[in-house]
Amino acid sequence: MATKTKKASPGAKPLYKPSASLFPWLGLAAIIVLLDQVTKLTVERTFAYAETLPITSFFNLIKVYNPGAAFSFLGDASGWQRWLFLGIALGAVGFCLYMIKKNASQRLFCFALALIMAGAIGNGIDRVVHGHVIDFLDFYWRGIGHFPAFNIADIGISVGAALFVLDELRRVNKS
Repeated sequence: MATKTKKASPGAKPLYKPSASLFPWLGLAAIIVLLDQVTKLTVERTFAYAETLPITSFFNLIKVYNPGAAFSFLGDASGWQRWLFLGIALGAVGFCLYMIKKNASQRLFCFALALIMAGAIGNGIDRVVHGHVIDFLDFYWRGIGHFPAFNIADIGISVGAALFVLDELRRVNKS
């Protein structure tokens, strides 16, 4: 039995570009997730809860848990927020994968999405395994106070979001 193959119309765009691949972005995300999980595991095993190790006059390592989202949003809820934030993380990962696959040749855009995706995965793993996110980077300024503690996944999300905005601004300025 012979199978028929569809021929693309002369002006049709291919569904994907052979030169652009999803794999470099997945590799970048995997490296960030690995770094995030290794650092969290190290802190989890070497620090007692709320133990602080001063590093500089403006930076400590500290072991704290965040059952909420950024800045402990919904951190004092009864536990349902764990599943809400996990669902949001899974949705973000799915959306990032879709957008990276669709736009794999746009380097800055995909770099930003890979960082966001890695952060969502890293913190999502914490929510599944521990029921909360492990934070350990504590920056502060004497007389002003401490910035909320964060982790490598949070850095990925923040830097990715900033690069996403930068990429969009570049696109707007080109047109």
